[in-house]
Amino acid sequence: MDDIVSPVAVVDEDKCRRNIRQMEKKAREANVIFRPHFKTHQSNAIGRWFRDAGVEKIAVSSFSMAEYFARDNWQDIMVAFPVNVREMNKINDLASRLRLGILISDADVLDTLKKKLLNFVDFYLKIDVGSHRTGFDQDDKTQIEKVLQKAKQNPNMRFKGFVAHAGHTYHTTSLNDVQKIFIKGSEEIANLKEYFIKDYPGIIASWGDTPTCSLMNEFPGIDEIRPGNFVFYDLMQYHLASCDWDHIAMAVATPVVARHHQRKEIVLYGGAVHLSKDSMEIDDNLIYGEVVRFTERGWEPFTKPIYVNRLSQEHGIFTCPDEYWDMFTPGSLAGVVPVHSCLAADLLKNYYEINEGVFIDS
Repeated sequence: MDDIVSPVAVVDEDKCRRNIRQMEKKAREANVIFRPHFKTHQSNAIGRWFRDAGVEKIAVSSFSMAEYFARDNWQDIMVAFPVNVREMNKINDLASRLRLGILISDADVLDTLKKKLLNFVDFYLKIDVGSHRTGFDQDDKTQIEKVLQKAKQNPNMRFKGFVAHAGHTYHTTSLNDVQKIFIKGSEEIANLKEYFIKDYPGIIASWGDTPTCSLMNEFPGIDEIRPGNFVFYDLMQYHLASCDWDHIAMAVATPVVARHHQRKEIVLYGGAVHLSKDSMEIDDNLIYGEVVRFTERGWEPFTKPIYVNRLSQEHGIFTCPDEYWDMFTPGSLAGVVPVHSCLAADLLKNYYEINEGVFIDS
């Protein structure tokens, strides 16, 4: 790893491919469509690992990201974010070249789409199933019907179904909590589909979030799953029991730049602009990642866990137990498993593939 001179996301291809195969197998056995969310890795090279597993449909989080993956010939892309009508040029261009899905969270965007949408798109209604981030209230069928009637006035729009993301599963503490969220939310979106399917044949219920897709084996009422984080997993998913430690497929390589003996602290070149400031509580302490050591086969945790407990823009700082002190000398590399791999990967925008010892595109 001598080529690594600054913070970089180190990925384990074997683990990534295994994660992909397991989720694809789960979707196939549960008889649901597998539309993985590519916002986590944002890499054509990693996207091809999905293609090798038979994936044809993907979700992304922006039209710019859709353009990026379209250049690698992905032909069925859902932009799983409320449509931004200021990007009509991108929307029309993408829709002219591939099957494009857009999300509607506010009826007023339909006015702009009616005036400016030049090409055919699928559209989904975003339903709020409890995270309260965005989406229509699943109980308000009258409002939903008004939105659908308004959309019918646009010949370039075809109603594809309902989309939900259970983001509140990330704040749970047990498998039982995740199951309750899935059962309640999936029933809500499935009931909506059944209510409207007579007037809109072929519509689907699409469900996303890695905790439920990892922990559930069956998805009654759901036609499509859209997990994203599972390709790498991370410290949060590990502590949610969404994955085992051996499923974590990304760690951030951070150069050691200083040691302070009097405070027993190690300073890393790896701060908030590399790891993000996503945090979690462990033993009543706020932490930003777990320090790991690189081995010939990847990385492994220390017997006594070490956590990054302070971040500034470029600095990451952790308190080092005496028995590990000599392992962290200036110029050495420390690994950090981030709390949230999606944000870390987005910030770093660069990957080092540990099995091959090469940098890959992102």
